[in-house]
Amino acid sequence: MPRISYVNGRYVHHGYATVHMEDRGYQFSDGIYEVIAFYSRRLLDEALHTRRLLRSLRELSIAAPMSERALGLVMREIIARNDRTDGTLYMQISRGVARRDHPFPAAAKPGFVMAVTGPKMPKEKEVKEGVAVITAPEQRWSRRDIKTISLLPNVLAKQAATKAGAREAWLVEKDGFISEGAVSNNAIVTRTGEIITHPLNESILGGVTRDVVLTLARKAKMKVTERPFSLKEAKAAGEAFLTSTTSNVLPVVKIDGAPIGTGRPGPVTLKLLALYHEHIFRQTGKRWN
Repeated sequence: MPRISYVNGRYVHHGYATVHMEDRGYQFSDGIYEVIAFYSRRLLDEALHTRRLLRSLRELSIAAPMSERALGLVMREIIARNDRTDGTLYMQISRGVARRDHPFPAAAKPGFVMAVTGPKMPKEKEVKEGVAVITAPEQRWSRRDIKTISLLPNVLAKQAATKAGAREAWLVEKDGFISEGAVSNNAIVTRTGEIITHPLNESILGGVTRDVVLTLARKAKMKVTERPFSLKEAKAAGEAFLTSTTSNVLPVVKIDGAPIGTGRPGPVTLKLLALYHEHIFRQTGKRWN
């Protein structure tokens, strides 16, 4: 079955899914994106992702290309046309096509593309044994709360991690505090079991998985503190983990080659992973081993 994508109102073969050269997303990174996982053809946390997508559009003064109801219909149609049970849905909205000029164009129509890919979940070994991260300097712009397609600093940090054989790069501010990962949110667990993660503000992207996991942790009577933590604190922690749509809850057992805690996934992280798997099952019917 051919791979089908959505481009500005049309369902097309993925190989022909193209945009205009003067699309402002291509020329200026003037746009936003969203990524949603689906299991058993059911979207996970659809309302939360849609809310974040609309917020990002508002922050950049880009008009929504369609109503929320129409968006839901298109998302389900693209999943059906690709005949995938589990996978990832990628959406990107730009300000549209206009003559190249920095100010907002007066009458551009937002560009909207959507594509489906296969599951991008961590390998079983990564979940059972944990993963390593490296640190990299924070070099992104100051509005990281907007899910913009301007991702070059993230790309460079992620490439550095890949080159080092690590799963992710944790970004360190000049004051020594960690903001988040190149493609994920993060948290540490103190040796007394307290979960610490960066608060929601303009320094980090409000991850949907992050928000769900923290809600699950609080419901389970775990202690959660939202405050910045330093690299020194992270290296002294009992546990650490990262969260994202494509990683779920993933144990982190090394930072810059140094083990965290016992060097194995800890009980708090594993409990959160189990709670998150239950969350996925409740919404989609997807069972985990």
